[in-house]
This record gives sequence, C-alpha cells and structure tokens, in this order.
Amino acid sequence: MAASRSPAGSVTIEDVAREAGVSRAAVSKVIRNAYGVSPAMRERVTAAIEKLGYRPSVSARGMRGATFTLGIEIPELANPFFPLLLAGATAAISGSPYQLIIAPADPAHSEGYRAIQALVDRKVDGVIAVSPMVEPAWLAELAATVPVVMIGRHDRSNGYDTVVSDDEAGTRMVMRHLFDLGHSDIAHVTAEADRTAPGSGVPQALRLQAYREAMQEAGFEGRIRIERAAATGTGPYQAALRLLTGAERPTAIFACHDEPALGVQRAVADAGLTADEVAVTGYDGIEIAGHPGVSLTTVDQHGERMGRLAVELLLERIAGRTEPRHEVVAPDLVVRSSTRPPRPRGTATRLQALGEH
Repeated sequence: MAASRSPAGSVTIEDVAREAGVSRAAVSKVIRNAYGVSPAMRERVTAAIEKLGYRPSVSARGMRGATFTLGIEIPELANPFFPLLLAGATAAISGSPYQLIIAPADPAHSEGYRAIQALVDRKVDGVIAVSPMVEPAWLAELAATVPVVMIGRHDRSNGYDTVVSDDEAGTRMVMRHLFDLGHSDIAHVTAEADRTAPGSGVPQALRLQAYREAMQEAGFEGRIRIERAAATGTGPYQAALRLLTGAERPTAIFACHDEPALGVQRAVADAGLTADEVAVTGYDGIEIAGHPGVSLTTVDQHGERMGRLAVELLLERIAGRTEPRHEVVAPDLVVRSSTRPPRPRGTATRLQALGEH
C-alpha cells in the first residue's frame, strides 16, 4: 500500500532525513544540488522527499538564501522556438525541488532588462535569459549578485555562462546546400539593423555575416541581397514580396529564423511560385517546419538541448562553480522539400500583379 502524503508544509527536513536514514545536512546538500553528493545518497533522499511530499517553505528558503526557483526570461511567447528551450529546461529540473518562473519580455521593453529584473526581484536562485540586446556590462553587474546563464549570446564573460548554437557553421551548411543545388541568386531576410550590428555576438548578426562571406567566397558578391524585417507579424512576408516582385528575383531565400521563413513561404505561394522557382530555408528547427504542408529546410539548433544545458550550467553555478563555461551546440541541417534546384524562370503574371500593389 502506498504511503500517504502529509499535508503540504507539515513535513520537515528532519522527517526527510529520518526517512532516508541520513543527516539533515545531507538532505540540504541534495536539495541544493551541491557538489559531493553520491548518486546513492541522492536517490535515497529524493525517494524520501517524494514519499513524504516534502516542500520547503518559501519563507524558510528565502531566509537561508535559496528559494528553489529558477527564472527564465524569453523575448516573447509567440515564437515557437522558445517552447523548445522551456521543454529542455523543464526536463532538466525533473525530480529536483526546483521550479521554473517564466518571464516574457514586455513588448514596450523588448530588450529584456525589465523582465530579468522582475525575476531577480522575486529572489530566484538563478536566471536564464534570451536577451541579445542587453548590455554585457549590465549582465556582468547582475551576475555578481545572482548566477546567470545567457542563451544565444556569443559573449565570453567571466561572470556568466553562455549557451549558443554554432551560428556560423549552421549558416554555412545552408549556403553550401543551396550552392550544391545550383543556386547563385540567394537573398537573406534578417532582422532590423539594430539587431545585426557587426561584432555584437547576436545570432542574427553572425548569420548575416556568414551569409555575406559565403556569397563572397563563392564569387557571388554582386548578388548579395538583404531584406530586413521584424521577425514576427507581416514583416517577413512583405520583405519576401519585395524580393519576389523586384527586377532580379532571387532563386532562393534564406531567412534568419524559421518563423520569418514561414512568412517567406506564404509570399512565395501567394506569388504563384513553387519551391522549384524559389527555394526557402530557415534556421531553428521548430516543430511546424517538419509538417508535410510546410516541409521547410532548416538548421536544427536543438532548442531542447540548449534549454537543458542552460539549466545544468545554472545549477552548477548555484552549487558553487565560479569559473565560466561557454557551451556551443553543434547544429544540423535538415533538408526538406522547400529547397530544390532552380529551374528556368517563366512568365509570372501574379508576381506582376502583386508588384503593382
């Protein structure tokens, strides 16, 4: 017969120690995910916690400097890549006493400062953030007071850890794939100029740079074409229409993320074109990209793995590690039917009609 669970708050850390047959200090070390805990001890304590339904009170945890909450800031809720990060982060704390607090950035404060500060104000034990526009100096100052892991920033700060995709390698995979298919007129749809500044370490900036370099190295420097748009809304769709209705229509469009790539695909379809006439690629590896009706060629940057790794690094920081770690996750190119060899151009009356509007 299964053991009954006591009402929340009635079970103490002493009860857990007694059930597991270990000291109170040992239970505390397991709860804090501290170094020096053997797998056997961790298993015994975790089993006792589950059996008794132990939950440390927030007030008690706060007084001794731990709340067993981890804060995650994301730029928005709509982008389907961010749930991948959250799924990985959730998996990483499964079976631990930690709980995630998610803070989407306010659209009026999209840089992320406000959302990150809100998490810190809630006394989280550590912060994971996807904020490429936050100043490194501000992050370094924050990291002096609370453990921080940044996702998608190519900084190499001593104060906080980073988890990134190898954005240059991923972009070169895309470009090599398109070159091998026979494309030379390849355009790039990317973010606004303030989010692609050279040397910023922002993923979109690195992908833009790698696109330029690949075109130059292939001898296609004169065919470089860049359209900028916000990643959400109709921006990517409109950017693609500008490319498709121009005098020199590209045979391939590489979007800096999967979400804008979906807008590009819509523009291609509305223009009466197919993947035989305009190949489309993205970057992220979101689930909808694999739907048969979408079939988007993309770079899978393994969002769940990135989210899981970020939590693992954060817990190490909380447990006492001080030396910085900067982890690079190798991406994979996933080829689908949205990219095909180019075929000769034909008359496109729908394109002309769209261009007139």
